[in-house]
This record gives sequence, structure tokens and C-alpha cells, in this order.
Amino acid sequence: MQAFAFPYSSWELSPSFLSLISHHCITSFPPFNITARNLGFRRSKTHPCSSRFPLSFASPRQSGLSKTKKQQFPDTDEDEDEDEDDEAAEEYEEFDEILEEEEQGEDEIPTPAAAASQSRFEEHKWQRVESLRSHVREFGEGIIDLDELAAIYDFPIDKFQRLAIQAFLRGSSVVVSAPTSSGKTLIAEAAAAATVARGRRLFYTTPLKALSNQKYRDFRETFGESNVGLLTGDAAVNKDAPILIMTTEILRNMLYQSVGMISSGSRLFHVDVIVLDEVHYLSDISRGTVWEEIVIYCPKEVQLICLSATVANSDELAGWIGQIHGTTELVTSRKRPVPLTWHFSMKNSLLPLLDEKGTSMNRKLSLNYLQLSASGVKSYKEDGSRRRNFRKGENGQDYDSISSTSGYSPLSKNDINTIRRSQVPQIRDTLWHLRKKDMLPAIWFIFSRKGCDAAVQYVEDCKLLDECEMGEVELALKRFRIQYPDAVRESAVKGLLQGVAAHHAGCLPLWKSFVEVLFQRGLVKVVFATETLAAGINMPASTAVIASLCKRTESGRISLSPNELLQMAGRAGRRGIDERGHAVLVQTPYEGAEECCKLLFAGLEPLVSQFTASYGMVLNLLAGAKVTRRTKETDVVSAFQAGRTLEEARKLVEQSFGNFVGSNVMLSAKEELTKIQREIELLTLEVSEDAVDRKCRDQLSEIAYREIYDLQEELRAGKRLRTEMRRRTELARMNALKPLLKDLESGHLPFMCLQYMDNEGVQQFVPVVYLGNVDSFSKVKNTVYVDGSSALNAMGVQSSLGEIEGQCDGRPSYYVALGSDNSWYLITEKWIKTVYRTGFPNVPLSQGEALPREIVRDLLEKEELQWGKLADSEFGAIWCMEGSLETWSWSLNVPVLSSLSEEDEVLQMSAEYHDAVQCYKEQRSKVSRLKKKITGTKGFKEFKKIIDVTKFTKEKIKRLKARSDRLNSRIEQIEPSGWKEFLQISNVIHEARALDINTHVLFPLGETAAAIRGENELWLAMVLRNKILLDLKPAQLAAVCGSLVSEGIKIRPSKSDSYIYEPSSAVMDVIQFLDEQRSSFLQLQDKHGINISCELDSQFSGMVEAWASGLTWREIMMDCAMDEGDLARLLRRTIDLLSQIPKLPDIDPLLQKNAMFASNVMDRPPISELAG
Repeated sequence: MQAFAFPYSSWELSPSFLSLISHHCITSFPPFNITARNLGFRRSKTHPCSSRFPLSFASPRQSGLSKTKKQQFPDTDEDEDEDEDDEAAEEYEEFDEILEEEEQGEDEIPTPAAAASQSRFEEHKWQRVESLRSHVREFGEGIIDLDELAAIYDFPIDKFQRLAIQAFLRGSSVVVSAPTSSGKTLIAEAAAAATVARGRRLFYTTPLKALSNQKYRDFRETFGESNVGLLTGDAAVNKDAPILIMTTEILRNMLYQSVGMISSGSRLFHVDVIVLDEVHYLSDISRGTVWEEIVIYCPKEVQLICLSATVANSDELAGWIGQIHGTTELVTSRKRPVPLTWHFSMKNSLLPLLDEKGTSMNRKLSLNYLQLSASGVKSYKEDGSRRRNFRKGENGQDYDSISSTSGYSPLSKNDINTIRRSQVPQIRDTLWHLRKKDMLPAIWFIFSRKGCDAAVQYVEDCKLLDECEMGEVELALKRFRIQYPDAVRESAVKGLLQGVAAHHAGCLPLWKSFVEVLFQRGLVKVVFATETLAAGINMPASTAVIASLCKRTESGRISLSPNELLQMAGRAGRRGIDERGHAVLVQTPYEGAEECCKLLFAGLEPLVSQFTASYGMVLNLLAGAKVTRRTKETDVVSAFQAGRTLEEARKLVEQSFGNFVGSNVMLSAKEELTKIQREIELLTLEVSEDAVDRKCRDQLSEIAYREIYDLQEELRAGKRLRTEMRRRTELARMNALKPLLKDLESGHLPFMCLQYMDNEGVQQFVPVVYLGNVDSFSKVKNTVYVDGSSALNAMGVQSSLGEIEGQCDGRPSYYVALGSDNSWYLITEKWIKTVYRTGFPNVPLSQGEALPREIVRDLLEKEELQWGKLADSEFGAIWCMEGSLETWSWSLNVPVLSSLSEEDEVLQMSAEYHDAVQCYKEQRSKVSRLKKKITGTKGFKEFKKIIDVTKFTKEKIKRLKARSDRLNSRIEQIEPSGWKEFLQISNVIHEARALDINTHVLFPLGETAAAIRGENELWLAMVLRNKILLDLKPAQLAAVCGSLVSEGIKIRPSKSDSYIYEPSSAVMDVIQFLDEQRSSFLQLQDKHGINISCELDSQFSGMVEAWASGLTWREIMMDCAMDEGDLARLLRRTIDLLSQIPKLPDIDPLLQKNAMFASNVMDRPPISELAG
């Protein structure tokens, strides 16, 4: 990535540009949302999943794809930030995506089948709402009942919808938990109709701005523009309307103001009903606390309607709201209006994932079945005995044990990987099956931006649209291009004209909206999307394809949760159009049908409290009198701003969902845990040696008992000796390795074979190149000898080693190697199976270059050391860490084990080793003879029964301990910690002179921080109150604000050779000055145990400054190292912060004026969220 400096001081805003800004306003949704009739096309009345096949779209076998056309997908990562490594890998090998909860706020109102009748239906609904309002004005509120509200719709509403509406009409708050697309929004719409008809007010909250914009458009069509308003971080439209749509953070901040007026009897902005959409966001780690705070602070006279996806503990949620807010009724539904069928896609087939009963995996997807099919062996249907054995394994739900029950040896990990890789489909394979089975349109979840874009390019020559549909897309695109020329994503146009598109955070919001509209109209057949599309946007499809069950996070790969899987699958099935929805899971090199079924049958996860304190929360709850108004205080103001005591604040904080769950679930969990521990203690006594001995005495004759007892004692002694012999053998082998490895420290870099047993009990063999002793790697050496988790247990190694101990210090050493899998290995002699003569020559590639050993050593020193333990032993552990792109070429040159000859082995064992091996073998034979001798005793039959019962009891203890561990984990999850954090933050606020926690006097710094929305309100207030900002021009002020909100914005690896603008020198000087203050503030936070990020990053400030100075979008994106969506998100965040400044208390008027000017200049297409 390169930087490009631009002389901003010479920039002038042209009159035409100023005219554009001054006339810019918020208008209706872009006119590209037009019907087929308006476009002048007469569309044939066909099912959206047209079964017509263009001749150009052939089956995978017929398509004749060239090898160079095969898709190579990059390594991908996690959530909406989607930071991907710039590595190429085979398709689906690196597909990852973070998905959100099971359902997120789509427009779930049932729709008629025919698209042409939609506008007529909406018109009728609008008329019926107006009719209801006129009847209420004429006859009074008493006429509003379930039948009146149900009459708004020209279809019968579902039972759970009727129950929820009835509960609302009774004056109760309502919690509704139902699947995606089941129609939860209808309940909120009916409540809005009743509220507006009564002349009262309703707030509707969503977690996302895009979702708020969508709901604003939908409600405006139903209730009219004058009755619906919108309030987001950077937009306010008709904010006094009876129905106000907003984001949850906005409502939380409004409630902060109301809870500060503890003596006020006034109601919150005269609102009667609050709808909390996507209330299952309460489990979101970063934002879940907002939903809890809303429920806690909301006045009890306000009715709450909480709409949630299906979760495991909706009863707990309703109970919590009822306890702190008032009467609350729970309405649940597990029935999907459109049934869902699960499929599994492989290279040559698309099969049902489940059996006919839907209770277990389709046996044709088992690894053994696939292995037999590939080898040509008789199928299970042809072999009855195998089929019966297979069913035994299937009923036990142990897919990995099928091979053993059917008479075949267990599959090794390598066998499983080989089978899976052979079954991984190309995108065209799966798409061809979807088209053939009439399962389009589809949303295809791929968890990286680059993966989505690559998928579009891979299938963009597959014609999914007929000529008529293609003409409609061309016309819609032409109109969109005329209105928003800068928003067109040129690289996606070719695919769009064929019916495929990408939808992710790297796209501009306007372009994503355009794709959504075309998809809803059936003009896009496949959307390759990241989790953005699982976040409540109204894009119902016939099929949802999930490309992988794993996603990449900062800590590595993690599996999707059951809720996330169901959230994505819930997008499938269009009410009124599809008889069934289809969810397709895809074979990957890492996951097969077994893992899919395991996740699918895992059950829903419960909501977990994420309640955390923040600077804004503490300031708003504790704030009393303000320093700036002391001289003007009146008794009334004093009453309003009396400030809560710490005890009063604690009562509020302890009303969190976590505390509620803790007081109920934790109590029962601890009771069960106590019972389990008591039972474990009793069973442990039963399996003790004394207890077994007593049973043997009671059930065996004296002679039989004595015979078996003596043999058992002899056997125990023999086993102890055998163990000691094994240890001596191992140490002798290690001692033979030590001098060899020391000699290999110089010269070439030899190849070795490592051997270890993984967690599943499978023996693993890894070819590596040996790099040297850990002492030659200073960074790794510190990890080994400082980190307690890596320290060697020398005492355990050196005990009872006899004469071998005298020949060597007996202490293992750690060594470093690089594996063929591009992983670093940290090993002791224990894990080295073989050393070979061949290896990398340790000579420079060209004159003046460093030696290969030094180059690789430097690569490891640059790594962020994050070792993971693969296996452990008394002779040290084997650790592993993923390599980097720079080590990839080295790892590719490590040969596979089969190409290394046994003749090249250089490990020569000592005479002591061979003697130890011989002694070990003799002792092992002696133990075997003793076991056989015991089986021949007279009392062995009774003795075996006692031992079998003991083994069964031990297995029961093991299961009880597993249950105990799960309960302990559950208890740890629900332990609340909000009050401790609250006190820690209050100490920081007190020491920073923002609030005196003793007198509750609010200082100007605290007054500003209390009114800010942001990640770290106190830090933002410190920056904005700094006088150094007054010397900046509006564009420079915007650049500094951009540095405060750039968290998660990154340069894309694929664009590292492109450019970004550098900030001006004035901006850099200010940021450097602020960085010193930031360091002091971080030290203050650390002192009190607070870890809230303080963002300050100048990397992208130049881009913000360029946009705020008037550069066009085309100019700023030319050879830009950022994705369009990333830059747009950064600019929107900057606008959001700038638009807050004029409203903040005690801020210099000049700064407010500059912020307002900068905000107005920046808020222009194509980043205007509500433009058009």
C-alpha cells in the first residue's frame, strides 16, 4: 500500500459543488424500485424459480470447464469486517463467514403469491388503516379489537399472531419468539395501527441503520408519510411523527435523559408503545447490553413488544421483563409457515441431508458409504448384513464408529480427509443441481468478500435469466446509473446481467439496495452474500446455501452456532410462493454431513446476558448538579438533577438479565450440581480398590480369592515395571537423538518426521524441516522458559532412571521445525520419529543474501507467537502455530513422507537403547502371561462380573462429571459482573474530573461525555473539548474525527499496491498531540482495570480529508487500497460523529460550526444512506 499526498491547502469548493450540497436533501427510496409494468415489459406469469434452461448452461460434466477456469478462493475470515488473508486455496477450503442470530428483522408480513397483486394489497391495507382511524374518531377507542385489526389484512392471520395481538390489546407487554419469516412484523404493524388510531405514539427500534431505513419505507407505505418518522445517528425525518423508527442505541440514549430526571412525573416523550425488533441481539457480545438497558430504564407505563428469533430460553426473557417492567405475556411458535428441507451438496450429487423421518443423517452420506461407493464395493442395499450393522451405528448417532460396526477398520484422519476432499463440489456443480431441481432463487452464504466476488466471476457466464428478464435488468441498471453514476459497481455488472450478484460490506449501500430490489423482483437468481444478508434485510429466497460451518475470527477458526445456522437457513422459503424452503449445506475439506447433522441436532442456544457498564451509563445514572449551571439552579432543576446514590444505581444495574437468570437458573443448577457431586462421591467409593476387594472376598471362595489376589498383586507390580521400562526406553531414544540434533545445528537443514497422537486418538505423522534448538530463537526461547504452560517438568523426567540418568542430564530440550502444512512446530526429542540425511542446503540463493537458516529464523521471530498444544507428555509437549504467507513457499518444498527413503535415515540408536527395548518387550510378555493366567483361575467368572460392574460404574462417573462440567460452565456464563465494572468506571470518571462520585457534581467534561454516542464516550469528550481542534479547517476536523472512528477499517491485502491519500500536516500534528493524551488516558484505565478501546488511527484520515474537501467519488476511489464499502462506512461514521458535535453541551461554537459544515459537505451521494 502506498500513500499519495495531496496539497489540500490549494483546494477550493466549486460553486457547482456548493450548490449540490445546499440542495441535497433526503428523499424517497431510489426510483430503481419499479415494477415490470412500469419498465414496459410484460412478464410471463411463471414461478420465480423458472425451470427453463439456456443452452449455455450445461451439467458439470458437459460444461467442459478448463482447468484455468476453476475457482480458487482466498483464505477468508469472520464477520462484517471480513478481513481476509490474500492466500489462494481450493474452493470451499477457505470459505468462512460469521453469521448472526437465527432471525434478524426481515419484513415478515405474509405476501400474496403474485407479485402484481402486491401493490394492490398495500393500497388496500393503507385504506383499511385509514378506515380504522376514522371509525375510532367516530365511535371511540372501544371498537379496537382483534377482529378490527385482523381485518386490515386480506388473508387470515396465524394463531400466534392473534395471541400476541390479544395480549397487546389487554395492555400487557409481549415477548414473541418465532422462526424467521413467520410474520412477527405483522404483530408490530397491528400494534402501530391500534396506537395511531388511538392518537398515541409508538417507537419501533431495530439494531441496524439499513434495517431502520427499510422499516421506515415499509411503514410509510402503510401509514402514510405524515405518520411515520425516522431517527438514526445521522438522519432525522419527521421525528415528531406518531410512529418513529430508530436504532436501539438512539432509544437507549433518549432513556438516559429520562432516567436522569428521577423526580419527573412526565412520560418519555409521550410514547405509549415500544417495539424492540431482534431482541435476541441481547446475546450479542458487543451490543447486547443496549437491549438490556432499554428494558431496565423504560418507564413501566410503556408497553413493550419484543420480537425475537426462536431461542432456548424465551420463558426466562419474558419472566425477566415481567419482573422489572410489569405484566408480560409470552407467545411462542416453532412452526415455520413454509416447511424447510435440508440438503447436502457433493461433487456429483445433491442428496437429502436427513433420513425419511428427519431424525438422523441420510446413510448414503456416511464416510464409509462414500468410501465403498468410490471403491465399487457392494452398497448397503445389496448387502443386508452391512445395512443392519450400519443402522446400529446410525441409531447410536456415532457416525465415526460406523466402520467398526460394519466390519471394516476405522478410517484414519488422512482417509477421512481424502474422502472429503474428493467430494468437494465446485460452485457450478451445486448451482447446476439447484437449477435442475427448480430451487432458485438462492442466497449463497460465503463468509468473505473476496469469496463472494470470486464466486460471481466464476459463474457469470452461466445464463440464469431469459431475454425478457435480462432486458429488465439492463433498463433498471441504466436508470440506476443515471441517478447514481458513482454507485455502480462496474466489476459486478456482467454477472448481474446473467442473474448473479454479490452482497457484502465491501459494496456501497446504494448498490446493495439495488441488488436487494432486483432479487425481490426475481431478476437476480443467486446472491453470494456475507452475513449482511442474514441481518434482517428483506430478501426471502427459495433456497439458502451455507458454504461452510466454520468462520474465521481473530483467535482462529470457530464453528457456527446452531442459532447462526438456523438464522441463515431461515432465509429459505417464500411465504405464498414456495411450498417448501430448501437449506443446502456443502461438503468442504473440513466438514462433512456428520458435522452438519451434529450442529443441526445440537439444539437452540439460550440468550446470555452481555450487560456491561460504560462511561455513558455511569455518567447518566450518577450525574447530579452541573457546574456550568450552579448559579442558575432552582428547586425544580435540583429535583430533576438530584443524581442517584451508588446504592440506587446498584439496584438498577442488578436488574440485568444476567442477575435474573442468576437468581433462578443458577439456584437450580447449583442444587443439581450438589446432587451430582454427592452421587459421584458415593460411586467413587464403590469403585475404589478397597470396595472391589471387599466384593471379591464376599463372592469368591477363600482359595479362589487368594489365588486371584496374589496374581493381581503380581500383575500390578509387573505393570509398574513395564511402565518404568517404557520410560527408560523413551529416554534412551531421546539421549541418542541429543548429540545428533546438536551436530545438525550447523550445515544443511534436514528433514524429519514427527509423530504424535491427536485428541481423537489418531496417530499423526508430519514431515518437517529441522531449524535448530530453541536457544537460538530468542523470542521463542522466552516463551518456553518464561511461560509456565510451556515449562518442562524436570523432576518428573529425572526420577527413577537408574544408570541412564548418570549418562545424561535427563532433561529434554525444545527444538523448532517448519512443517509441510505451513505450521511451526515446537518439539522435544519425544516427538521425533525419524531424521533424514536429505534437507535444504544451507547456502544463500545468491551472493550477498542471508543463509536459509537465518532467513527462516527471522521469519519466526517476526510472528506473533500464538502456540497451541497438540499433545503432552512427561518428556515435554508438542506445540503448533500457523505459519504466514512468507513461510508458505518454504513449507511447499518439504517432501511428503512417502518420497523419503528409509535408507536416508541417520538416527543410530545406542546399545543402551536396544537393551532397554529388549527389557521392555520381555516385561510386556510377562504381563500378558499373567493376564492369561488370571483368566484360567477357578473364580475368574465371578471376578470378571465384579470388574465389569466396576467399569460400568466408572463410565457412569465419567458421564456425571461431564454433566457437572456443563453445569459449571453454565453457571460461569450467567455470573453477572456489571456492578464491579460500574465501580471501576466510576473511579476512572472521578479521577479524570468528569464527575465527583461523592457529591455527584457533573463537570463540563462529564456533561459532554454523557451526551456522546460512541465506543468510549469519555475519550471522545476529551478530544472534542481540546482547544487544538479550533485551529483546524472543516475538512481537517473531519479527518481528525475519522481517526477516532476507524476501528475495523483495514487495507485489503489484494489492494496492497494501491494508494490512499495522506492527511495534511496540520491533521498529523493534531493526531500526534492527541496520541500523547491517549497514552495517559490508557494508563488511567489500566490502573482501574478498565479495557475500553480508545481509537486513534491516522491511516485513513487522508481519505476522509479528501472527501470532506470536495474530491469526487471517482477521484477518491481511483487506485484506492480500500473497498468502496469500507470507505463509505468510515465516512458515515465520521458524519455521525460530526453531526453530534453541534448538539453537545459546552462545546466551542466555532467547533460546532465547522463540524456542521463538514458534515453537510460529506453527506452526499453515493454514501448518503437515504439519498434517492
